[in-house]
Amino acid sequence: MSLPPLPPQPAGTPWPTRGWPESPPTAGVDTARLDRALERVFAATPPEEIGRTHALLVVHRGALVAERYDDDHGPDAALPSWSMAKSVLHALVGIQVGRGWLDPDARADVPVWQREGDPRREITLEQLLRMTSGLRFDEEYTDPESSSTIQMLFGPGRDDVAAFAAAFPLDHPPGRVWSYSSGTSNIVSEIAGRRVGDGEPGMRTFMERELLARIGMTSAEPRFDASGTWIGSSFLFATARDFARFGLLCLRDGVWEGERILPAGWMDHGRTPTPGSGGEYGAHYWLAVDGTGTFSANGFRGQYTVMAPERDLVMVRLGTSMPEQKRGTLLFLKEVAECFPRLPRERQEAAD
Repeated sequence: MSLPPLPPQPAGTPWPTRGWPESPPTAGVDTARLDRALERVFAATPPEEIGRTHALLVVHRGALVAERYDDDHGPDAALPSWSMAKSVLHALVGIQVGRGWLDPDARADVPVWQREGDPRREITLEQLLRMTSGLRFDEEYTDPESSSTIQMLFGPGRDDVAAFAAAFPLDHPPGRVWSYSSGTSNIVSEIAGRRVGDGEPGMRTFMERELLARIGMTSAEPRFDASGTWIGSSFLFATARDFARFGLLCLRDGVWEGERILPAGWMDHGRTPTPGSGGEYGAHYWLAVDGTGTFSANGFRGQYTVMAPERDLVMVRLGTSMPEQKRGTLLFLKEVAECFPRLPRERQEAAD
């Protein structure tokens, strides 16, 4: 399928490695509508259909044009990513793929699956990234007894999240059924960490040297389990400004300050729909199904880093929303996005 092009950084706009370039909204932005939307979500009593928003950032054409926080947070507050971390994991895997350390189409390097006759040995890294491994995993967040996610992160699996997830049997042949699973992300994270070596210290150094420090994500704090695996399904704390930096890297096709950090085509890999997902999921990214090409890193209870290529827009919303408030939160982000004009067609074509 043809993906909408990702726009380059506008000439003359500095990269936000050390500080965000700030700009008032440009011509064509509906500032009155934007102000009304922000006032509504940051009111003393949060909208019932959205819940509490802790931070909202809007980056338009590479510059910070809107930034708001609630009374308990500010620009220096490191907030949880929850599953937004999965998209950062995809970027780290991409760096390793670009170096030839990992092959997405090869069998996943999980030693416990390699015994003769184990059907899980056929699972590929690509299937783990696309959530089509076929592994049994109950991705729900309410019942500690039945939730594989709760048991992995906070129960018997917490000391070795990848081993816990890898122990599940197959429910489906690999590659046949899409089923969102935080467990598969932690298996991927363990594979990537083992390629780096030296356990937690090695992976921390790799993350900082090859990704986080290069784009100025200085606040980012990954959390590791007792075995030394980064819990890439769920745990990367950072400021809203730093999540916006990651979003801009994605929107710029993995290029930063003129240097390619992610291999060519890797962002297209992430935003290509996975069969069976209804067009809503790529490879560790969520996808809009409205034809706009918008894609996002999403996290539990309303964490969003949204990239809208057709508007050259990044939005970061961090907060506390319940599952029943997801629709209201997404409608709010859609309203914010609609305050900004679409790129002229010739500019979109130039980005292709």
